[in-house]
Amino acid sequence: MNILILGSGGREHALAWAVKQNPKCDRLIVAPGNAGIAQMAEVADFNILDGVEVVTFCEENAIDFVIIGPEAPLAAGIADATRAAGVLTFGPSADAARLEASKAFTKEICDACGAPTAAYARFTEASPAKDYVRKMGAPIVIKADGLAAGKGVIVAMVEAEALAAIDDMFAGEFGAAGAEVVIEEFMAGEEASFFILSDGINALSVGTAQDHKRVGDGDTGPNTGGMGAYSPAPVLTDAIQKQALDEIVLPTIREMARRGTPYQGVLYAGLMIENGRARLVEYNARFGDPETQVLMMRLGAQALDLMLACADGRLDQARVNWGDDHALTVVMAAKGYPGSYQKGSKISGLAAMPEDSHHMCFHAGTAVKDGVIVANGGRVLNITARGDSLADARRRAYAMIDQLDWPEGFCRSDIGWRAL
Repeated sequence: MNILILGSGGREHALAWAVKQNPKCDRLIVAPGNAGIAQMAEVADFNILDGVEVVTFCEENAIDFVIIGPEAPLAAGIADATRAAGVLTFGPSADAARLEASKAFTKEICDACGAPTAAYARFTEASPAKDYVRKMGAPIVIKADGLAAGKGVIVAMVEAEALAAIDDMFAGEFGAAGAEVVIEEFMAGEEASFFILSDGINALSVGTAQDHKRVGDGDTGPNTGGMGAYSPAPVLTDAIQKQALDEIVLPTIREMARRGTPYQGVLYAGLMIENGRARLVEYNARFGDPETQVLMMRLGAQALDLMLACADGRLDQARVNWGDDHALTVVMAAKGYPGSYQKGSKISGLAAMPEDSHHMCFHAGTAVKDGVIVANGGRVLNITARGDSLADARRRAYAMIDQLDWPEGFCRSDIGWRAL
């Protein structure tokens, strides 16, 4: 079959890598892709936020299956457009993707179905939001309601930081995403990611992971889009996964169906675990980044079969075949990230890196300039390895990093420390 993946990051490189291994995949196109993806699949350049352009490309290239990687095309209704054109699609409708696109909507769903989550309030003006913070005290969590590329959440440990965050959001720091603000109770515990496929009725767990959000070793410094991840997440025991499914995920899926907006795609539940129980931090309507990189290393070719079953409404017949293995990814970022950074620096040593079922360098923000691969973003490479133990996977990943020659890049040296 001819398959189109929308997106350009490490998540999409990992999805393409897994899909390409499946014999059902005849032709694989990624739009817009990146320098690493271009080495293993066709890349195409068109506006992936424009439903007409996406559908036209699908028709002209006889696309059988579309996999939507990032959140922006989902919120823009691309899944609605491709489904309306009769193209089998993996990814929720725009209405269902509101579970990520609006923090306030997610809280409304949790209220309706009784899913355990943090206490909250929502505001459209700064003054009452500040009054609420003064009343509740710190620590407290300030969230831009809309999509902010993973950056619209401030965990304020002191009141002054919370008040400043409110000012920044209503002043437009996160654009339209901050026009409404959700303020939440601070939840203590350990955070982990739970990935579930839903065909609108059925749900199937497809893995757990933990990522490292802060830029510095020991989880210090400002938040980023993620500096590394590993799978499985030891904190998400079988018992906690069952509790999360029964009390959070399945009630959400039933409530979405009841409203006439069934959820079809991957539902990424960010969970806070404390005293053996999980509460919902937030939902994402797509695979996480960099969590996808470790999940795909473990799932391999079966990832395509699972996504097809999800899109076809056959999830009740699907099963995940897990090995007793671990995967870990280390993000290589441009110096200065998550602040200002330079693009265009040359990355050497990539050709010597092993690429097999235990070692992969997934490209996140790269481009080709004058025949060489250069950095083209903040998070640039995802050095990913699989092993019999987490320690083994970590050793392999950092050995790969030692082969790189990229003075303008950096990474954390302690990915996986929490589990190890």
